Amino acid sequence: MSAEKESGKTAGKEYTIKFIPSQGGDTRTIRISGSILKYGIASLLAGALLFVGAFSYAVYSTMANKSGSAEIEDLRQVNAIQQEQLLQLAKKANALQEDMNQLKKLEEDIRRLSGAQPMQDNNSGSGDKQGEAGNHNGQGGPINKPTVQNVSDTLALVEQGLAIRRQSLTALKEELSQRQQALGLPGISLPGGTTPAIWPARGVVSSPYGLRWNGSDFHPGIDIANDMGTPIIATADGVVRVAGWNDGGYGNMVDIDHGNGIMTRYGHAMQVAVVAGQQVHRGQVIAYMGSTGFSTGPHVHYEVRINGQAVNPASYLH
Repeated sequence: MSAEKESGKTAGKEYTIKFIPSQGGDTRTIRISGSILKYGIASLLAGALLFVGAFSYAVYSTMANKSGSAEIEDLRQVNAIQQEQLLQLAKKANALQEDMNQLKKLEEDIRRLSGAQPMQDNNSGSGDKQGEAGNHNGQGGPINKPTVQNVSDTLALVEQGLAIRRQSLTALKEELSQRQQALGLPGISLPGGTTPAIWPARGVVSSPYGLRWNGSDFHPGIDIANDMGTPIIATADGVVRVAGWNDGGYGNMVDIDHGNGIMTRYGHAMQVAVVAGQQVHRGQVIAYMGSTGFSTGPHVHYEVRINGQAVNPASYLH
């Protein structure tokens, strides 16, 4: 009973706060009960704690955001540098691929000019296909940025193409070497000279110099027959005067001026390998045997002319 009275006394206490002006005037008095004062002080302390906590969290969040933004910016710069490096690598890979395609095209031209066997890997890469026109250049498709996988695949194709080209060129070298040996030119140059002194090609004489066909035709040279694409060589040093098509029945033809009024002619070629004005040497390949013009099969029509007059080439064949 006494404890309840004591508690009632404490709860019933009042506190008086007086505001006295320094220069006189009315004094203001505020009476606050003990319980209200206690709750006020508790609320003030709680508010202060909340304020300090909120302020601390705000400062932490600001610093964390700044740090995160800096890290993101660094990552963006690193990514931009890597993308630029990848783009440069992609350009180099593309250039290598273009060079490989040009190398393949060059080999195709050499094989066609030499009459060698055609390439066996025509479906292994890009390039002109037989029957397609070379002047068309249409392109299209979606635009995508290069990726590590794209560049890796391109380099793998280049590596594969390089292995194929190496193998194909080795086979071409072997084939041409065999032809050279069959022609009697085992990798060495023949001695020069401006007088015709060797056979223009290997083969059999299918038609000699002089009258033929029961005297109905005069043949101003000799015909030497062999396989299509057999190399035709210059029989002496000289300057090419004509290299190309002839409407007089010779087809693809080469005329070489050897000086001193001596000229040699090579007709019916499949392909000419020299141009007018070019200096050639004895033993140099100038064309490849064919059947162009007035011809019934692959051969070379060979003439020797002295001051414009055809003479029997037999005396110049050794």
